Amino acid sequence: MHCPFCAAEDTKVIDSRLVAEGDQVRRRRECLSCSERFTTYEVAELVMPRIIKQDGTREPFNEQKLRAGFTRALEKRPVSTEDIEAVINKIKNALRATGEREVNSVFLGELVMEKLKKLDKVAYVRFASVYRSFEDISEFRDAIESLESEPRSD
Repeated sequence: MHCPFCAAEDTKVIDSRLVAEGDQVRRRRECLSCSERFTTYEVAELVMPRIIKQDGTREPFNEQKLRAGFTRALEKRPVSTEDIEAVINKIKNALRATGEREVNSVFLGELVMEKLKKLDKVAYVRFASVYRSFEDISEFRDAIESLESEPRSD
């Protein structure tokens, strides 16, 4: 780490602490040349995979787009913002855990549906109706019947 005061290359770490709920490391450093002290913050840089859409185009993962989809599906539903953020983080972690540079949008869509099914059944049906392009009432009925046939996890 270069000293911000004299640009010397040699600095030593005096103190390290976890901050931001363990997501960052705060390091107190001292320059070995000018003896000035300064603070740095270290954060893991985790790259999200690109999304391969159904038409074959590729786009960067967009967390805002994911959040907007959840917000639309969960509109007027009794689900807290904290629960939504936790699910979004789980989805991001699952995408990173694939280790792939690119993932298919179908994989992401199925992941979202799986999480919505556990979070709120009505939101799941809303999302599924758009995602799977339901065209008539029988498709809604089939989705609801599949939910009802699952064992309850309450």
